[in-house]
Amino acid sequence: MHGLLHERGQNRLVETLGDLGINDVFVLDAFRRVPRHLFVDPAVADSAYTDVTLPLGFQQTLSQPSVVARMLELLRGGRQLGRVLEVGAGSGFQTALLGHLSEQVFAIERIAPLATEARKRMDSLELENVVIRHGDGLLGWPEFGPFDGIILAACPESVPDALFAQLADAGRLIAPVGLGQKQQLILYIREGETVQEIPLDTAFFVPALAGLE
Repeated sequence: MHGLLHERGQNRLVETLGDLGINDVFVLDAFRRVPRHLFVDPAVADSAYTDVTLPLGFQQTLSQPSVVARMLELLRGGRQLGRVLEVGAGSGFQTALLGHLSEQVFAIERIAPLATEARKRMDSLELENVVIRHGDGLLGWPEFGPFDGIILAACPESVPDALFAQLADAGRLIAPVGLGQKQQLILYIREGETVQEIPLDTAFFVPALAGLE
């Protein structure tokens, strides 16, 4: 019974995303394939398929599905993604979506228990093209770069140069940027030696912190 309810919830969520203007069929299909309720605390699992932010513990949150979908749609830009870097894996929900949208995903999470649980979820979903590391995501993962796409799930004051250095030519980086309540989602596109900056929506993310927990 629960399985049927969750399936219905997934279908409703995908319909909601379409109504909100998400047009990328690959992104919508990924949402159909990744069960969001597996990535939240059982106490809030009933809200897994509503378009709301949910708590993860450790002062972290799971972003609204519509925000995640928009960021993924912009990251893809209608392209097939090869290697992708995710900064801030959290519980692994966006990581799993990226696993269906990319050839390889390299995800970094600074909070050790979250990284451990996210790895377990990737194993249970048999996403063998995803690697999750406990580390400082603001440093990136240079040994596996350059990346076709880089996505930040937390908000730095500005994007570190280390991440731009790991962005492939024609690659896209999407991140919330700013301080406190003054955050903005920004899309960066590398064009040779220059990086184009495209400001987008107002954003509300937890701050991106350096170091490990």
